[in-house]
This record gives sequence, structure tokens and C-alpha cells, in this order.
Amino acid sequence: MSKRQIAAYGSWKSPITVQAIAAKTIGLGQVVTDSSDIYWAELRPAENGRTTIMRRTPNGETNDVTPAPFNVRTRVHEYGGGAFTVHQGTLYFVDFADQRLYCREPSAQPRALTPQDAQWRYADSVVDPQRGRLICVREDHSHPDKEAVNTIAAVDLETGANRVLVQGSDFFAAPRIDPSGARLAWLSWNHPDMPWDSTELWVAPIGDDLSLGEPKRVAGGPGESVVQPMWGPDGSLYFVSDRQTGWWNLYCWQDGKVAPLTELDAEFARPQWGFGQETYGFDSRGDIICVYSQNGIDHLARLSVATRKLEPIELPYTVISRVHVSGQRAFLLAGSPTQLQLLAVLALDRIAGHRTSGDGQSGAFEVLRWTSEAPLDRRYISEPEAIEFPTENGKTAHAFYYRPVNPDHAAPADERPPLLVFSHGGPSASSSSLLRMTVQYWTSRGIAVVDVNYGGSTGYGREYRERLRQNWGIVDVDDCVNAARYLVGRGDVDGNRLAIRGGSAGGYTTLSALAFRDFFHAGASHYGISALEVLAAETHKFESRYLDRLIGPYPEMKDRYRERSALYHADEISCPVIFFQGLEDKIVPPNQSEMLAEALRKKGIPVAYVPFAGEQHGFRRAENIVRSIEGELYFYSRIFGFTTAEPIPPVAIDNL
Repeated sequence: MSKRQIAAYGSWKSPITVQAIAAKTIGLGQVVTDSSDIYWAELRPAENGRTTIMRRTPNGETNDVTPAPFNVRTRVHEYGGGAFTVHQGTLYFVDFADQRLYCREPSAQPRALTPQDAQWRYADSVVDPQRGRLICVREDHSHPDKEAVNTIAAVDLETGANRVLVQGSDFFAAPRIDPSGARLAWLSWNHPDMPWDSTELWVAPIGDDLSLGEPKRVAGGPGESVVQPMWGPDGSLYFVSDRQTGWWNLYCWQDGKVAPLTELDAEFARPQWGFGQETYGFDSRGDIICVYSQNGIDHLARLSVATRKLEPIELPYTVISRVHVSGQRAFLLAGSPTQLQLLAVLALDRIAGHRTSGDGQSGAFEVLRWTSEAPLDRRYISEPEAIEFPTENGKTAHAFYYRPVNPDHAAPADERPPLLVFSHGGPSASSSSLLRMTVQYWTSRGIAVVDVNYGGSTGYGREYRERLRQNWGIVDVDDCVNAARYLVGRGDVDGNRLAIRGGSAGGYTTLSALAFRDFFHAGASHYGISALEVLAAETHKFESRYLDRLIGPYPEMKDRYRERSALYHADEISCPVIFFQGLEDKIVPPNQSEMLAEALRKKGIPVAYVPFAGEQHGFRRAENIVRSIEGELYFYSRIFGFTTAEPIPPVAIDNL
């Protein structure tokens, strides 16, 4: 065994390179089955961030279904999701470039289905085969001077003609046709609610004239979040709601009555930032295969509809983000602290009575796709420690702590590592224990990471996620500060080298922490929010009233918006900051970063601004992912005084 080289934290040489992360890593998304074939969405940074649809046949043949340059991605709600569906071998999808619906029949080239000049966007489509149409969410941008109009519409599969079926609410999602084809269910909600605040579940009969009859509200209303309605094979309507327990649990609507199927302090759903999310489905026996989360760990289970008995299905995975069930097969995206995310199929008829290894050897579990083909040496992997730490008002918050790990290096005995605090986006989202190379990039170089699930994060029930009500920029910031303070107090990290970073809403938390707490020594904002007033005035429809809950109604509480905006408190930022920004971002426009960067530049604070042409909200192109991560490491090396193991193209830092 070779002797470990003594080197300062941050300067360790690591085989986990950002080039491998960007070029050899893909993203996996929506899963759809059609007969015996499986289809899934695959994001490819190496192809300029293009998303393609993959198909795998029963004999194991795998191929692209959407040729370049098609990019399967919808901009409904800007976050998209639910961009394709398949029926009898025919693929229906949305192309990002023009947002039109396309149809690709077997052995044919894609053809446009909807009009070229209409400013319509589509998502969450389902095929209505009895009537030869798609039913989907449509977002109308025909009048750019007004707010977009959302409806549920039918699209004729031959002519592409549109017909509005449901309108009148600000938002719609999840149109679902019952097994007989006689009824349609859907979700709706209105400003200022987000789908994790309050939604309504509706059902209406489908008439002979193709229109809908009188709708009936099945569930939902003020203070109840209903998500993922699904018709069962028995003709009953199933859904997830937090109506009774404050946790997202499974329910059934049958014979005009709603009954709970589970009553656990656990989440059977996730916040509906995008369309097409699935956390449960029905097997051929009529049982429900579902995933639920407790204390940040995901569990797969089988729920008997008849007995309400929930039986665990043991898998060596702690993060399961999607479950799509077809017959006796369950397709899922899964991973763990030591396993990158993968797409796999689980043979449900082979798992009774024994633990499934998940290694493909049991015959019950087969990996279909890995998110990365890059070789992975587990000796360089830092496994997370789930921590709970005290925070303000006598409460407790949650985080995952990653220690620096590298078998080739050790630091001087008297040195503690720098700490990088991750503040996730959303803010109504969460971080998990999934192995992410973007975390291991830092820890394998000698920089500790704490990934904070601050108050307001999902996965811990409604009470926890509502801690941010009227308190964004306070609770999240306090929790990030207290996570770092807790680790400093334990002696894990260097209290004089603390940095915070985040993207989007996490960028807002980052900038707020730098402006309103004299605690951190550096920060990195990736497309972060610096001016809440600007966000309220310029952001897209889906989030245009989000701040009513997080901050307060605007303009009635205009003063509070300014009080909690880092841009108006640039004089209080005293440490270096680096900004990364996509120039075509419609969610957090570039001026959010540009204005604060300029204010800090004029003040004399060390500041760097790195713009990316052609990028939207989040970076999808390999070269930009490389530049953002390497540029951030270069920035910290200059601020904290260590030398990187490999040369990195410098970033221009003003005032340094």
C-alpha cells in the first residue's frame, strides 16, 4: 500500500474530473411503457443538452426514437416534464425549439401535428384512442402582453386541431382517462397557491359530442395538496393527498366516497415542479407498487388495495425518484450513497419472500441504463452522514454531511477542511443521499460539503415545508448558518473557511446569507435571485405568485421585498462572490445576477461574473457545466489560498 501524500485540503488530486461528469453523464427522466416496450427520456449534456427518447424492446435492443436535432422538452410552467407519450408504437412528443406536438409512427420520420404559428405549449398528454385524440395541458402564449392561459385541450391525431375541454383555473395538470374511456379526471389550482399548497381533483363524464359533462370535485381545496391522480383497474380513482395527516398519503375515491389507503408520517409523493411524475402504479393483480420517503430515505413497497397492508420490497437503494408499473414489471429510477442513479426493471413475480440484491444476479432486477459509464472507484466516495442540528426557535433541521475522502492524500494534522454549504433550489424541494459526482468532485479534493434540507424543504411533512411561509430569506438562511456552525462546533471543519453556494432559489438563500449574516467567507450564486421585486415582476406565470406565500403579497409588502433582497443590501456583503448565469433564463432573468455583481464591483468586493450564452435555467451543455464547476473551484482556491492539483483556466475576479 502506497503512502498517502500530505497535501493541503482543496489541493488533492482526484480522478473525479468535471469533464467526465459532463461528457459521460446523462440525465434520466420520464418513463413510459407501450405493450412490451419501454421508453424513457434521456438528457445528454454532450449533445448540447438535447433530450432524446430511448426505446428498449423485449429482446434487449435499445435505440434512439427521436433523431437529432429533435430535443424532447416542453416549456409549460417552464420546468416542463411530461413531454411525451406512446400508444401502439406511435410516439407523441413536444420539441423544444418550437413547442409543437410531433408524431412519430413506427419506421417513419417525425411529423408536426400542431400548427406552426400558434403560440401554444403542451404537456402531460394522454391518448384517447376511442376518439382519436390527445388530451393534454395546453399553455397559450398568443398574447405576450398578458399572462399565459392554461387549459386542458384535446388535439385531433389526424388534423392537429385543438379543442379546449376545461378552462377557468390558473393551472391544470394530470388529465387522466378512466379504463372505460367514459370519464376524465384532472387537477387544477389558482394563484397564489402552488401545487404543494392547495389543489383540487375533478372528474367529469365524456359526452358523445366529445365535450365534458358537469364536473364534480372529488377532493382538494384550501390547505389540501392533491397530486398524481390515477385510475385503478377496478375503475376507482386513486390519488395522493396530505388532507388528514399533513403528509402525502394514498387515498381512493370509490362510490362517491374518499377513503385513506395509508396513514403514515411519510411522503408518498414529491412536490410537483414538473409534469409526469410517478410514485406509484398498479400491477397485474391490482396491487399498488409505490415509493415513500421517511427521514430522507426512500422505500419501495407493495400495497394491497383490498387489505390496506403495506409490505416493503427490500432494495439496496435509498433514493427512488420514479416508479412506473406495467403488468408484473416495475420500472424505477434508483440510486444510493454509493451508487449513481440508474434505470432498472424489477420483476414483481420473482421478489416474494426474499431480499432483492439489485445487482442483476437474482433474476428479479435488471439494470437498463446507467447515468454514467465513467469508471467509479469507491475508495474516493464520501458517504453522507444524515445529521439533525439545532436551529432557531428551538427547532431541529436536517442535512447530509460529506467528509473529504481521498485514499491518496491526507492533510496536515493541524488543518481542518474548508466547508461548502449547499443550499438547494425550489425552495420547496429537497436534497437526497443519492451519489452525485458534483458533490464527490469537492470531497475528493479535500473540501467538506453539507447539503442542507432547511425548513421549507419537502419530504418531512406539511408543517416542515410551511416553515418558510412569510419567512423565506430567514429560516433557510438560519438553517444553513446553523448547519455550518454545528460542524464547526464538532471540530469537523475550518471555521475560517466557510463558503455557501446554490442555484436559483438556492442562489437566493446564498446571497441572503452573505448579505444578512456576517458568517460566511465566500459564496457562489448559480442563476440566483438577488431582487425579489424584479422576480415578482418578471418571472413566468407558474411562479409569479409563489412569493405571496414565501414573502407576502406584492405590492402590499413591498418594503419586506426590499428588506430581504441582497441587491438592496450590497453594502452589507463583505466577502467575495462568484456568479454563474444563463443568458436565456426566463425563470431568473440575467439582470438578477448582473445588477448585484455590478454593485459589488463598485464597492470593491472581489467578484466574478460568468455568463453562458444559449443557456436557460440550469446548465445543460457539457462545456458550460465544466466551466461552472471548474470556475467555482478556481475561485475558492484564490479566496482560501490553496493550489489546485490540476491547472484550471482562470476566471476573471475583479478587485482581488
